[in-house]
Amino acid sequence: MIRSSRDGDVRVVTIDRPDRRNALRPADLDALAAAVEDATEPVVLLRGAGDAFSAGADLDVVAALDDPEAFARRGQRVANAIESADPVVVAGVDGAARGGGVELALAADVRVATPDATFGEPGATFGLFGAWGGTVRLPRVMGEGEAMDFALSGRVLDAAEANRTGLVSRVVPDPATVAHEIAGNAPDALGVLQERLRDRRPQSTQEDAEATAFAELVAAHRDDLQELTE
Repeated sequence: MIRSSRDGDVRVVTIDRPDRRNALRPADLDALAAAVEDATEPVVLLRGAGDAFSAGADLDVVAALDDPEAFARRGQRVANAIESADPVVVAGVDGAARGGGVELALAADVRVATPDATFGEPGATFGLFGAWGGTVRLPRVMGEGEAMDFALSGRVLDAAEANRTGLVSRVVPDPATVAHEIAGNAPDALGVLQERLRDRRPQSTQEDAEATAFAELVAAHRDDLQELTE
């Protein structure tokens, strides 16, 4: 079950299946993508109910799959929806993130953890691996060496080590504070920064786009800038 609510300028999207550590079934994946894509606020805070962020794919579902590839593709579409969303998506990890839960967090623009957060990719311990885009995003976020160690060992990282490896950017008591901090900034600047930081085209192309976007923001905020200099 996916719950969606508004908290000021932040859309809070909660994976709400605490009795199963917020494990995701196909319908949950579809609902999660819709909740993120339908958000009109500048920031989405993605979190889990109870004592876990998400255990990832529901293994009861995985064990009974007739078409495992289609299920993987479904998860990839959700992660891509998070990664390409117009709002800034903040993954607020409190408690356990495992497998697909880590992969969904990897797709977010910002990942923060509480001191109680833990992260693990346990798939290799029972003959699988995360296939919701995790093998693509994990080395981008952690670097290839840390990603290899994390995924191949199946070990669990606590919040401090997740911060050290770059898996999360901060350890905070309440991830909502980070979401509201970001939401307090100019929405058009947030959108431009997202676009620029996500851009993986050649450097010269990125620099051209950067200069154009900067000029457009200066024109849009000229009055505000003049007030700052007075």
